Amino acid sequence: QLQASGGGLVQAGGSLRLSCLASGFTLGYTAIGWFRQAPGKEREGVSSIRNRDGSTKYDESVKGRFTISRDNAKNTVYLQMNSLKPEDTAVYFCAASRSGIISSSMLNSYSYNYWGQGTLVTVSR
Repeated sequence: QLQASGGGLVQAGGSLRLSCLASGFTLGYTAIGWFRQAPGKEREGVSSIRNRDGSTKYDESVKGRFTISRDNAKNTVYLQMNSLKPEDTAVYFCAASRSGIISSSMLNSYSYNYWGQGTLVTVSR
């Protein structure tokens, strides 16, 4: 089970931190990814962190502004979002993969088996 939280309304230039609590994965997961979907647009991969080596991946649109991290003791993955822009407005979802995942597929939604509910991020001008 995945539970995303931390969304809200923020002005452009502001920051938010999203949290994804992963519970019930007794056999573990291979990666946690953050995706977003804006109104009228397709879902897109934002960032991902692979469990076995901690490697991370970011979409070009968020590089240098967003940081993904994990706290294994809390079974939580975070997405720190800084310098937010109106175009970051979307519903953000976290997802978990139980399959082997290679770097080139870390932002591909088809790599993920489990999805949490979304959390809305709204960035005003």
